[in-house]
Amino acid sequence: MALCIDTFNTSKKNSLTMVSIDTFRKIALSFPEATEEPHFEKTSFRVKNKIFATYDDLNKRACIKLSEIDQDVFASADRTSIYPVDNKWGNQGWTIIEMSKVHKDLFVDALTTAYCEAAPKKLVEQIQPRNNERRITTNR
Repeated sequence: MALCIDTFNTSKKNSLTMVSIDTFRKIALSFPEATEEPHFEKTSFRVKNKIFATYDDLNKRACIKLSEIDQDVFASADRTSIYPVDNKWGNQGWTIIEMSKVHKDLFVDALTTAYCEAAPKKLVEQIQPRNNERRITTNR
């Protein structure tokens, strides 16, 4: 799946403010049927029991599941704050986000994309505009 969102904005207005676990939780649980569950020493966020993100409170890092293409797109936006996990999991799209470095708007877009990668189509449709809703009509 390609990016779930239309574009992401890395403007300075939201930059350099650490994304807290409370903000992470609020965003992740705002997605349809998302749940929070323990996952070893981390907190996981799931949809239909599929993990789309985890949070490591000790290291202040998120780990999200992206497609290889989306992983490359987000990492190229800011390689100091978003980068592949440095092992075989990274080759499967698992991506680290440094919560103290990431722009909040970039984080929201990446998390939304991770959710869309894991969620069933019917749930993704609840947060994405449909093509016919975005169409501009003209009077002829």
